[in-house]
Amino acid sequence: MKIATYNVNGVNGRLAVLLRWLKEDSPDVVCLQELKSPNDRFPRAELERAGYGAVWHGQKSWNGVAILAKGLVPLLTRRGLPGDPDDTHSRYIEAAVDGLLVGCLYLPNGNPAPGAKFDYKLRWFQRLHAYAGELIDLDVPALLVGDYNVVPTDLDVYAPERWRDDALFRPEVRKAYAELVSQGWTDAIRHLHPDERIYTFWKYWRHAFERDAGLRIDHFLLSPAVAPWLRSASVRRRPRGWDHTSDHAPVMIEIESPSD
Repeated sequence: MKIATYNVNGVNGRLAVLLRWLKEDSPDVVCLQELKSPNDRFPRAELERAGYGAVWHGQKSWNGVAILAKGLVPLLTRRGLPGDPDDTHSRYIEAAVDGLLVGCLYLPNGNPAPGAKFDYKLRWFQRLHAYAGELIDLDVPALLVGDYNVVPTDLDVYAPERWRDDALFRPEVRKAYAELVSQGWTDAIRHLHPDERIYTFWKYWRHAFERDAGLRIDHFLLSPAVAPWLRSASVRRRPRGWDHTSDHAPVMIEIESPSD
């Protein structure tokens, strides 16, 4: 099974790019972030014509997450991360697909830091940590997938000295990510590529993609029940070079469960 994550940076404005990539790579499950679309404008019909069912959690102009599945509609299990009923941001959606529990997330950016947005990011991380711990305790085959807006280590960023004070790289954020992984989650990219400089995001300016001046902020965390099934993990760089594309590239893993 091929499972992907892709921050599309506007699902309607970049729908042609998304559909082109779906046809080219043919993932079985896709987690999307930054839909920037209200629920009633999500392009369900276009995705269905491409062979994908979907569940989504939209928001006008900002945020938004969705889970796609080839040939079926994912079974929605949760919209919104628990722990704060007053949080109106559309940043988490979860569904069951072929025996897997897939959580798709878009963690807050947090800039400028310090400040209110950074404090919100840390609170959101605390809620994610608590909920992820519950999933570990349940021992279910689960994945927490998406744009974490976290650069875990110096290896995950071009010119780390330029990012020390950024909310994606501050020590509080890296510590929160490390504590999340230490619950028992496996970072798929780092597990299979422990020493490689691998990026998933490149800014639009100063030819960052052409210079490979990027960041690794899109992650797959696999529960102990799923980690042994991991076979490959890669960044699909081609779509980042297309016209009118997202500043992220899709990231894809392949797993092979005993039932496959």
